[in-house]
Amino acid sequence: MSRAFVKEPDGDTPDELPELPLSPHPNRVTARGLAQLQQRLAEATRQLQDPATGAHERALTARDARWLQQRIASASVVQPSPCGNAAGFGTCVTFVDEAGTQQRYRIVGEDEADPLQGRVSWVSPLARALEGAQVGDLVHWPRPAGVSEIEVLVIDNAPETAHD
Repeated sequence: MSRAFVKEPDGDTPDELPELPLSPHPNRVTARGLAQLQQRLAEATRQLQDPATGAHERALTARDARWLQQRIASASVVQPSPCGNAAGFGTCVTFVDEAGTQQRYRIVGEDEADPLQGRVSWVSPLARALEGAQVGDLVHWPRPAGVSEIEVLVIDNAPETAHD
């Protein structure tokens, strides 16, 4: 029999999807970040129960759900110190760069990082540079274009709100 019209496996079938990689870093999260992971898992679970979900989409969603379950199980909620005066996990830091541009970022977990929304991962070069810095400190921030010097203006330890 000729095999001319038999579709060969191409790695696109549901059982051949590779698992999503897990970070090698401890899974530190804010309370907001944990809630986001739980919300994403609930949505994935709803999608898996929907009979209209196709086989490939179901396989992708099941893989995402497994990854989310692992991230939630390994999550460690970290609260910023309410009376600390140094930058660290959960704090919101305002600084000015050499060009005079003021920026503000909250240091958060890897899964909740979104620089466009003012959130950077605690393992990012910026967060690592800011770790332990206090108001008035000059910090050297390693960037692909070279090291930038930034001055810390404000450190806010208030818990994140829904509007942050």
